[in-house]
Amino acid sequence: MEAVKLAGLQPKSVFAYFEKLCSMPHGSGNTKQISDFLVSFAKEHNIRYVQDTLNNVLLFADATPGYEGHDPVIIQGHMDMVCEKDADCPIDMEKEGLDIAHDGKWVFAKGTTLGGDDCIAVAYALAILADPTIPHPALEVIITVDEETGMDGAAGIDLSGLKGHTMLNIDSEEEGIFTVSCAGGARANLLMPIQRRAIYGPCVRLTVEGLQGGHSGVEIHKNRANANKVMGEFLSRVQAIMPVCITKLQGGAKDNAIPRSCQVTLVALGMYIERINDIAETLQKEIREQFDEPNVIIRGDDVDALGGNALTTECSSKVIALLNAAPNGVQTWSEDITGLVQTSLNLGIATLDEQLSLTWAVRSSVNKEKEELLEKLTELAAFHGATCDVHGQYPAWEYKKDSKLRDTMVRVYSDMFGKAPEVVAIHAGLECGLLSEKLPGLDCVSIGPNMQDIHTSRERLEIASTKRTWEFILAVLKAL
Repeated sequence: MEAVKLAGLQPKSVFAYFEKLCSMPHGSGNTKQISDFLVSFAKEHNIRYVQDTLNNVLLFADATPGYEGHDPVIIQGHMDMVCEKDADCPIDMEKEGLDIAHDGKWVFAKGTTLGGDDCIAVAYALAILADPTIPHPALEVIITVDEETGMDGAAGIDLSGLKGHTMLNIDSEEEGIFTVSCAGGARANLLMPIQRRAIYGPCVRLTVEGLQGGHSGVEIHKNRANANKVMGEFLSRVQAIMPVCITKLQGGAKDNAIPRSCQVTLVALGMYIERINDIAETLQKEIREQFDEPNVIIRGDDVDALGGNALTTECSSKVIALLNAAPNGVQTWSEDITGLVQTSLNLGIATLDEQLSLTWAVRSSVNKEKEELLEKLTELAAFHGATCDVHGQYPAWEYKKDSKLRDTMVRVYSDMFGKAPEVVAIHAGLECGLLSEKLPGLDCVSIGPNMQDIHTSRERLEIASTKRTWEFILAVLKAL
């Protein structure tokens, strides 16, 4: 398989497979094409495979000569990606592949997320399976779907046919950092009934944009503003000077991505666009001072419309109150590991249609705290006459005190690079917790090459790090 846009990059086979994977749409919930490609790969290389009804794929390779007596090793990653794009990007990510490129140091996609999280894991696995000269024990490759939207693939996969209990998860984004524990999580969706009626008056569009966004787990502590919460404050200040009737609300697109923008259209019963923009200017200054958001833009614009099917002033007030009351961000820090977020939540999506919908990604490495936070959201919903549905729960991946895999990987890494890796726990969801429940006693470590700004259109994958991580993976397989 020859790369076109990534031709000349090393390792050649890894980038060739990565480019092929990027040519297919594979957002969460849209993985049939990429799943079928993996099946075609297995058939082409005479590899035993299982494709389940969820589109998860298992691939099985025999040990190479000399490794027949070694225990099988599991390689694991997910095939789906977070689909985010710039407003002016013409790509239909439901139907089209990505416009990938590189600048000699980084691989990126023009105008969209790259999906290095986690198709680089899939590319590594395929490159290993396709090359009979690479020494390794028997391999059992787990490639799941819908990791980014609740780990539904890992939750539903049948692993009863696997024999391995040593797993290399390739779903981390910093080279030289070995993840050995992660938070559990859930999605919470609040739904509040609304009342609309025909209301006439001048219309205004409120906009919050230009925020950094980012991953709601590993970047939740980085002092980045949440566009939905900023909009709640903007609305509250506008409401203080005039009655408002909201017609539209749209903020964020993914529960696990910190929202970068939010827009609200409203009928302002007392049209003071200058005063609205005075509020916007003051709030913009405050957000830039309070958060690491130098490019935030907050403004109000006239809309060429006179009235519409809007919420009543009373109902609009309830929506504004709920947006401002909604918890968000870091809730507690770990007392055992300095600098580790223990419990958090991200108000990732806010929409207004037939009802108000607010969606959070909830995370905690302490199951009790996660349950308490979910109860808090349920109580908040009830107080505002709403309901709260909790789904997509996954367990924390607990630290394993004795780990042959971790010890081997630390030794190999130290020998290869002349320094010890960093062994950490993270505040992000990995499938290792769910898979550990299905494979009792699983010994697992998560690694990956350097990636930056995942889950945003600025996402990029470091080329040199991809090569070093490839060489390290091969050395670990040989050592095992």
